[in-house]
Amino acid sequence: MIYIISIIAAVLFMLFIIFLVRNKKLNEKYSILWLIFGIMIILLAINYKLLDVVAVKIGIYYAPALLFLTGFIFLIIYTVHLSIVATKQNKDIIRLNQEIAIINEKLENKD
Repeated sequence: MIYIISIIAAVLFMLFIIFLVRNKKLNEKYSILWLIFGIMIILLAINYKLLDVVAVKIGIYYAPALLFLTGFIFLIIYTVHLSIVATKQNKDIIRLNQEIAIINEKLENKD
């Protein structure tokens, strides 16, 4: 039953991501990772025998917990990615503000 719930949740999640992209609330480059995550969850839930084998090999005795572990790891990686993007944008904003200040200073000195 947990596999069916996982598939339904992943499909609904992917439809939600597509809805956000269509309404221009989410950038396409960020949506690709979410869609890949949804596809990965669906594949793992459909092929639950593989999920059982992988779970036992890494020491997880309740295979559906591997789905949640995979999701948790993905969220950690994605959070780090977003932190990197935010840091880059912050540096760009500082640089642009400095350039605007220099241009304003040059324009004021011309008069």
